[in-house]
Amino acid sequence: MRLLTVNVGRPKAVEYSDAPSGTTGIDKRPADGPVRVADPGPKGEGAGGVAGDTVCDLRHHGGTDQAVYAFAREDLDFWERELGRPLANGVFGENLTTSGLDLTGTKIGERWRIGPDVVLEATSGRIPCRTFQGWLGEKGWVKRFTKEAVTGVYLRVLTPGEIRAGDAIEIVHRPDHEVTVAMAFRAVTLERELLPRVLAAGEALHHESLRIAREYCERYGEVGAAPDNRP
Repeated sequence: MRLLTVNVGRPKAVEYSDAPSGTTGIDKRPADGPVRVADPGPKGEGAGGVAGDTVCDLRHHGGTDQAVYAFAREDLDFWERELGRPLANGVFGENLTTSGLDLTGTKIGERWRIGPDVVLEATSGRIPCRTFQGWLGEKGWVKRFTKEAVTGVYLRVLTPGEIRAGDAIEIVHRPDHEVTVAMAFRAVTLERELLPRVLAAGEALHHESLRIAREYCERYGEVGAAPDNRP
């Protein structure tokens, strides 16, 4: 399991951006040399967790629970076959392009060590938006991406440091619950009946997904919030 590339993007003005500024940093390209990652702070106040990368829409991107976005090369290859065109590392707006990791099966709260120092924790899958669809130029992309639920992984930074292309990735903690990134994504999109089950991930879950699950359970009389499963 290894890191193929660390990808960063600069702001670009486009007509399809959801950001108030009309810009997007979704066009990410592999960076040369080491790149520092760190906790950027709360959403709306901090930006992204990857140095040199631009987050243009602070309403929906960046912040602690979405500090870093990873997508597997294997899943890019899947979408290459589906779309019938080449997809370079970084084209889905991911900061990390990985190899050898099952990101769809990653558990919420799973922790990875990248290189000698950096530790990241999985929080959620990526919810597609109009900017993503406009960037790819694929009609109906938001619905198609949501249906497939091959979303990549958002991560928070537990231990900051520098990473670079070629670094080894090690799974250092895998929680003892059933809540994968794919399950959590389906629960907040097309399969709301899964919401009570995702509470098993506790506080490791992206705070917005956790709020949605708790409100659903309160409304429909399900079991309340589960305890924090992180060590």
